[in-house]
Amino acid sequence: MKYNFDIIADRRSINSMKWNVGKNELPLWVADMDFDTAPEIKAAIMERAELGAYGYAETTIQWEEAYRSWWKSRYNFEIKREWLFFATGVVPLISSSVRKITTPGENVLLLTPTYNIFYNSILNNGRNPLECQLKFDGKEYKIDFEDLEEKLKDNQTSMMILCNPQNPVGKIWSREELLKIGELCAENKVIVLSDEIHCDITEPGKLYIPFASVNETCRNNCIMAIAPTKTFNLAGLSTAAAVIPDKTLRHKIWRGLNTDECGEPNAFSIQGAVSAFTKGKDWLEEARSYIWENRKLAEEFISSKIPSLKAIKSDATYLMWIEISASKMDGKTFAKKLREKTGLYLSNGNQYGKGGENFVRMNLATSRSIIEDALKRLKNFCDSL
Repeated sequence: MKYNFDIIADRRSINSMKWNVGKNELPLWVADMDFDTAPEIKAAIMERAELGAYGYAETTIQWEEAYRSWWKSRYNFEIKREWLFFATGVVPLISSSVRKITTPGENVLLLTPTYNIFYNSILNNGRNPLECQLKFDGKEYKIDFEDLEEKLKDNQTSMMILCNPQNPVGKIWSREELLKIGELCAENKVIVLSDEIHCDITEPGKLYIPFASVNETCRNNCIMAIAPTKTFNLAGLSTAAAVIPDKTLRHKIWRGLNTDECGEPNAFSIQGAVSAFTKGKDWLEEARSYIWENRKLAEEFISSKIPSLKAIKSDATYLMWIEISASKMDGKTFAKKLREKTGLYLSNGNQYGKGGENFVRMNLATSRSIIEDALKRLKNFCDSL
């Protein structure tokens, strides 16, 4: 391999959200990687840093073309230049869109279990999260379309936030599923905000489907939130983009982002994104292979040595969804006791809404030695129950 993912950055000595933990604690919770980003990206950022004068920045034609070329070559989806504009992050884009498109007291629909910060974007703005729980047969998650349709028909439901692919369960939605979601939402005048930040981290050989690429109905009724941040471990650069084909909707979101002051790049946002999408492909392919080897290792270990747990098969994200129902604890209690007794810090499933109560989430984007350490701690904890 060209890149060495066994060596990771020591982030205990800096103000890392993930690694600001006790000396003997092992944090595999928040969704950022422990890997160094691609050296080609680091070089571009360092070149910009050496110039000094970190004043105001603007987007560039190179930034637009980097996004457009990536989605065209990788997903066969052509993003027109006028559809695309900058946002300081996917979450700021989501929160701003909730404020601009919906009114206080209205419903924002979620397929659960789903990314917990969606709830913040909804509740902090005085809207109501309306949960449509995914069906789970012990192996696979599916959408309950009967329940979804009923909740979309509620006159108080004005937006649906879709996680595509789905975090935390790692589901890649099929074209047929996305088509049905799009048609139901359009029929009921519900705007779809599709968070596609995990789209590039898929099992090698598998690709996701951009929501706006499905058909004209989906394209004209959606806000797509995209970014290089999860893919290339650039979350701290605050760089993302909105893709909105519909002219009226696009104007509203553009106005919202500017009103909320989250539509301007910082000194490194543009260079980071451009270098990622133009020079990061080889790094990404090796990173995906490494992550899936970690996933395979964890799945086999849990299956053979921790029979009380079950690792759920996933097609996307670098996150593992682990069923813990046999422990007779909910996710919150399990994660709390696991951390107290072993130092292993996982995300509790309760925070992801209905259907997450009997699960924990584990981040696999780290060195193999850390994964091995984490699995041993997990086994020791389960053996002690």
